[in-house]
Amino acid sequence: MGTHAAQAPPTAPERGRASARSALRSVALPTEHGGWSLTAEPVLLGLLVAWSWSGLALGLAAMVAFVARTPLKLVLVDLWRRRWLERSRLASVVLAAEGSLLVLLLVVAQAGAEVSFWWPFAIAAPLVALELWFDMRSRSRRLLPELAGTVGIGSVAAAIALAAGAETGLAGALWCVVAARGAAAIPYVRTQVLRLHLRPHARWHSDVAQVAALGAVAVGWRLGEVPLASVAALAVVAVVNLAGVRTDPRPPKVLGVQQMGLGLLVTLVTAAAV
Repeated sequence: MGTHAAQAPPTAPERGRASARSALRSVALPTEHGGWSLTAEPVLLGLLVAWSWSGLALGLAAMVAFVARTPLKLVLVDLWRRRWLERSRLASVVLAAEGSLLVLLLVVAQAGAEVSFWWPFAIAAPLVALELWFDMRSRSRRLLPELAGTVGIGSVAAAIALAAGAETGLAGALWCVVAARGAAAIPYVRTQVLRLHLRPHARWHSDVAQVAALGAVAVGWRLGEVPLASVAALAVVAVVNLAGVRTDPRPPKVLGVQQMGLGLLVTLVTAAAV
């Protein structure tokens, strides 16, 4: 009969290192799992449609910006509450490192870009500022800042396209598609999570979002910019989400995989059509 040696309890230095790693993760890694997909989709779409090294630098900058929002949010919250904690200091160090990398990537992108890619970021700046305003007041989970952040990050697709020399109309169309896809996903997921936890919810929030997203890309198509295939892909998203809020809510992980798949569908269909 085999024997098992008792595992020694962790020593004080080991506990200290584990605590330090845990603290670092808490200030450095985003907790919004869906945000990874909503950030990666415009990056992927922009690069598939208009590849360039400058575009790749912009894509990496977008991912760094998404990660950097976590320490930035913590610093803003603590400043708003007029306190400075150990987590504030750690978050500021992480933010400084990530901010430096972000600036470096933007400089690299600008150096190799065929034309200026800044106008989408300039348009998106008020949306990002609105999101940070809610972040500072610990209200980032509300619908308005989540929608503002999602539409704002969609500007990356337009910037990547412009950096490769694409026309303004195409850049705007890419932004329209990814923004519509994100704007449809967020109210749907929020409604499903509320339903799952038996909390008060308004199903029409999700329904209106599907119709509005489909309407936005339909207008883009009528203007001759958004491909018809993208409208069809968003129609599929709308049907799935409209049906989803009328069936039993799925667990968050299932919701995440479902929405990630729909986002990938819209991205690939649009890239192929363009």
